[in-house]
Amino acid sequence: MYDYIKGEVARITPEYIVIDRDGLGFQIMTPNPFRFQVGASELVYTYLQVREDLQQLIGFKTLSERELFRKLIQVTGIGPKGALAILASGQPEQVIGAIEREDDAFLVKFPGVGKKTARQIILDLKGKLHDLADVEFVDGLFEVEQDETSSGNQSLDEALQALQALGYSERELKKIMPRLEELEGETTDTIMKKALQYLFGR
Repeated sequence: MYDYIKGEVARITPEYIVIDRDGLGFQIMTPNPFRFQVGASELVYTYLQVREDLQQLIGFKTLSERELFRKLIQVTGIGPKGALAILASGQPEQVIGAIEREDDAFLVKFPGVGKKTARQIILDLKGKLHDLADVEFVDGLFEVEQDETSSGNQSLDEALQALQALGYSERELKKIMPRLEELEGETTDTIMKKALQYLFGR
């Protein structure tokens, strides 16, 4: 129904952003809201999730992310929340590379993805994602781009809330807290990317 929405980012929360389009605010759930900036003009690729009790817009920075999301939610055992957690790094080529390599050890590190679901993802999607891989596969995980700094404590709190919204447990986050506390002055987006890197043991 909606292919994309272009407008100004009016609000950011740990789970969604609000895009103002001609005075109408669109609430859009997104894998990592803190990749966006309040006041910036953004084009967000969207997917409309419809259930009996819910209509929810889900948005993505790139077309590749949205199309990979659509593929993932067709896999048995993967719902929209699980697919959003997988895409939170903002690097779909990493996920595609793991699927093509049959690297289930990589996939099971995402919240809600067990060994059986990881194998199902590989079984269903291997060899079917080449049209989404508009960037060469690279080694490593979740490379971090430096951005403007902000309040360290607030950014850390926001990042932790966003990670919990994606399904990471308090126990998992406590393990990496000492390393995250060293990132004083970094943006929420940078802390989130670093946290994902630490959660994956990289």
